[in-house]
This record gives sequence, C-alpha cells and structure tokens, in this order.
Amino acid sequence: MRMNAMSLLTTTEAAKYLRLKERKLYELVAEKAVPCTKVTGRWLFPKAELDHWIMASTARPFGLAPPEPPPIVGGSHDPMLEWALRESGGGLATLPEGSERGLERFQAGEVTAAAIHLHDLQRADLDANVAAMRSRPHLHEAVLIGFIRRRQGLVVATGNPRRLGSLADIAASGARLALRPPGAGAQLLLLALLHHAGIDLRQIVVGPVCPTGPDIAQAIRGGHADCGVATQAVANAAALDFVALAWESFDLAVRQRDYFRPPWQALMRVIRSQAFAARAAELGGYDLAECGAIRWAP
Repeated sequence: MRMNAMSLLTTTEAAKYLRLKERKLYELVAEKAVPCTKVTGRWLFPKAELDHWIMASTARPFGLAPPEPPPIVGGSHDPMLEWALRESGGGLATLPEGSERGLERFQAGEVTAAAIHLHDLQRADLDANVAAMRSRPHLHEAVLIGFIRRRQGLVVATGNPRRLGSLADIAASGARLALRPPGAGAQLLLLALLHHAGIDLRQIVVGPVCPTGPDIAQAIRGGHADCGVATQAVANAAALDFVALAWESFDLAVRQRDYFRPPWQALMRVIRSQAFAARAAELGGYDLAECGAIRWAP
C-alpha cells in the first residue's frame, strides 16, 4: 500500500488498511466514529490517528493489562510540575506539547500521564478538565489529580509601557500578542476570554507562536511581542510585569494502576510537602487548595 508524504490515506487505502469495505468506512465517517479530515472535497485519513483509534478500541481478555506507557508526563508545561518531578526522584520526564495533545497521547497509551488545563469556549463556569475526562472513552481506569491552581494573565514588558490592562486594550492599541499552539491550555483560555469579551482574534496584531509560557516571556524580552498569556510564575521568573485575568485548575490525568506505584507516590509526597508550598509561594500566583485531591474518578 502506497502512502503520501504526510501519511494521509485515501478512502480506498484506509479501507484496505482497516480491512473494511469502503461503504462501512463511509458509515463510520458519517457517525464521526473514525479519525478523518476533508480536504478539497475528499476524505483523508491520518495513518497515525487510525493506529491510535485501533489501539484505543482493542478488546483485551480479562486480566490482560495494556502495554506499559513510557514514564513521561505529557500535556502542558508548568514550572512547579518540572520542579516537583525533579525533586521526587521518580524518573518521570515531561513532554510539553499542550493540554489537548497530552490528553490524546494519554488516551492512546503513549504517556503515563497528562498535565491539563482546559477551557470551554462557550461556558466560563464549566470545569473543562473534568468534562474532558468524562467525555473521552477508554479512560475508565484513569483519575484526575488536582496538582495546583494558578493565576493566568497577560505577561508584559517591565513597567507595562503599553499600559495594557485587558484584552480590549490589546485590540485597541495594536500591541503584538504572542500566541500558544492550537490545543495548548493557554491558547484555549485566550480564545475563551476573547469570546466572552466579544473580541475577534482577527482584531489582534498577532506575534510569534510560542511552545511554552517561558518562550512567551523570552519573546517579550527579545522585543518580538508586546504581551502574551502565561502564568504569574512565568512573569515573575522572567522579571516581567503581569496583568491577572483568571484562575485555573492545573490537573494530572493518571491511570489508577500507575497512581499507586513508587514514582507517583514519590511525586505525591513532594506536592504535599512544606518544600513544595515554599517553592509555590516563592514563584507566586499559585493556590494549593486542590493539591493532591482526586478531582474526578469514573
């Protein structure tokens, strides 16, 4: 079977790969039950996503555990998470690619956990982290652990020379706003806040797309952007000014079997320690009220 350079399969190729009739594949597309995308009037199927879909749907005999994922925490970036993982000595690494991508990898069994801070475009009152866990199939073995609550807002240059106090100020002043990649929690928060403020992103002068909050801070320090959405801790660490916009929950999705293993118990001991509380106070913009709590379980 020949595949194009982007590993996108045609309907015929995808049906052959999945060993289905094309008619059945079209039925799955109509039911939105299979990963696909429509480009120039025809359906294309990312092979990697089909592989994830197959693995997520695999039925296993009773007692047969799925393959062990690598000891990586995917999802979002946070300075306190990096610090806690180092202090725990449990051998867990991080792969910061954004909340939605991290949750996808977690569901596919590619990481042992996902750090998430999701936001709903329509409902500001919705606990989007919990809603995401509830809505995804094959997470019946997972729990959502409260890691920390943190203050998000606009990181701006020292002294706030643009006098930015809101998203409306950004639109009115023509300040360059650094963005995060699609699916990143901070980008979802930005889009939700713009929606509730009645501001279209097209009204904003867009700056560079930055992988993490510290990258946004560096873009501002380097003169490539005037502002960007990140945490207060990121602004404080970079000696930049900060305009608070919202508090959010930063949680860890982990499977129950992993939660009781030594690496995770070591991490739990760290986040309940006085040293963790002292570090959070030093960085600023954190609330430990939900730290270590089970925020959702099936």
